[in-house]
Amino acid sequence: MAAITAPPPQPHPPASTRRHHHHHRVPLLRLAASSSSSRSRFRRRFSSSSSSSSSSSSSSSWSPPSYYGGGGGGGGEIHYVSPPPPPPPPAGAPVYVTLPADAVGPGGRVARRRAMAASLAALAGAGVAGVAVELWWGVVERQGPGVYDWAGYLELAAMARRYGLRVRAILAFHQSGAGPHDPLWIPLPQWVLEEMDKLPDLSYTDRYQRRNKEYISLGCDLLPILKGRSPMQAYSDFMRSFRDAFREYLGAIVTEVQIGMGPGGELRYPSCPTEKLNQPGISSELGEFQCYDKFMQASLSARAQLIGMQDWGNGGPAGTDGSRQNPEETSFFRADGGCWNSPYGRFFLEWYSGMLLLHGERLCMVADAVFSGTGVTIAGKVSGIHWHYYTCSHPSELTAGYYNTLLRNGYLPITQMFARYKAALCCSYFDLRDEERNNSKSSPEGTLRQLMVAAKMCNLPLNGENSMTRLDDTSLNQVVRSSRLYSGGTSATSFSFNYVRMNKSLFEFHNWNRFTKFVRQMSDARTFLARLEFRRGQQYLSSMSVVWVVSRACAYT
Repeated sequence: MAAITAPPPQPHPPASTRRHHHHHRVPLLRLAASSSSSRSRFRRRFSSSSSSSSSSSSSSSWSPPSYYGGGGGGGGEIHYVSPPPPPPPPAGAPVYVTLPADAVGPGGRVARRRAMAASLAALAGAGVAGVAVELWWGVVERQGPGVYDWAGYLELAAMARRYGLRVRAILAFHQSGAGPHDPLWIPLPQWVLEEMDKLPDLSYTDRYQRRNKEYISLGCDLLPILKGRSPMQAYSDFMRSFRDAFREYLGAIVTEVQIGMGPGGELRYPSCPTEKLNQPGISSELGEFQCYDKFMQASLSARAQLIGMQDWGNGGPAGTDGSRQNPEETSFFRADGGCWNSPYGRFFLEWYSGMLLLHGERLCMVADAVFSGTGVTIAGKVSGIHWHYYTCSHPSELTAGYYNTLLRNGYLPITQMFARYKAALCCSYFDLRDEERNNSKSSPEGTLRQLMVAAKMCNLPLNGENSMTRLDDTSLNQVVRSSRLYSGGTSATSFSFNYVRMNKSLFEFHNWNRFTKFVRQMSDARTFLARLEFRRGQQYLSSMSVVWVVSRACAYT
């Protein structure tokens, strides 16, 4: 049979071959075969010659392909097919709901099972995309090193699948609550606490030798201090056990795994206890540098010797009274002549923030290797430390490990590190407004904008969160407004929102009405069509607007 070629277009086809043409249909030309046998031969021939057919028809001026066949018949026939359906409208921002911290109790079983099932059914009916749940190290590996109990969390995943909800798993290597008196108290595994009691330097330590056991000090990441394993090996084994236990859920139900990277699950130092950070109006202290355990001190000393400045390795900076709220009352943080901008200050802050960044990179590297090919996205969380954003030195950010000042963007290195592992970024304070601040130096909106710019520059998926569990119209409207800064339009970056967290008041009549309305609004792409654009120069500023910087600089000279 001869090769299949496209005949030249006929400007005036015979009248017998014409059909009425409708403007909404696309004509598709086929030459009719003379018999059923020739049609079948043509189909066999065409299937074996599809490549030559596609190349010969590539000169066509319209997109649907034309199929031509030879035969002994007469004229051609014009067939009409409907055009392809329009693309679906873009989705809005999916909303997730974080489950109670004690959704799985200390014994490893789902708490209040019937109430949990009813709650998940209600969330699914409201249009929620899924739930976020902390998988506590102190619950899963409570029985001993390498002994994992996932039963309660597997049951939660099965319940979520039953109601069509996705799951964001938060691998929580930190403690929950402020102490045994806290109803949500979940400490680190007992065998870990025993090792910390034997060797107190496993805990973060400030210059007053106060120990913090929320999270193991990153200074001993690679040291075999946990019954022969290093903390990083323990985290890696935990991730592998989770992957193997949840294999049937990964990629379909469990779509994201957020790695706990520090106190509160955030990539930061415990410069201020987490319970203080969660109490608005109390957390405006400068904070304390957490570099006084012997492992951190050894690292600092080695770095100072490396650059020939051995005296710089003898402890953290002086003049940093963290209990104060005014940086001008300290010799290190003050704007005029503060040591933060001296050669020593820059050395120390680069080492201190670099150690935190290295800790985050190690965890991302492990998570990327463990979950590669499973279909899940890995994620990490950065804290929104905003108490002294409108100062030159940003002291509360510096003590938390974020080297972010008037002269330096401290969040871009973090987002660049996340981007290397295609990790999503989670950050909080989407519900706070500057008008609500109790300190003129604070700016939750400014801090969030800077984080968003850094994330967008690295094209990171972003997960927003609220800082306080409340459902008033003001805070929900602020969440929508903040979300529009990152989502919508033609941006390739993805955005979703975690509502923190589910409790009994969520399902009260008035709150539930507000919440369901909020979910519908966030899920509607039209909410994000009128985007709030950043000013062109804003992404290059480390933190503050040009006008504010100039006015404050004049005041300091």
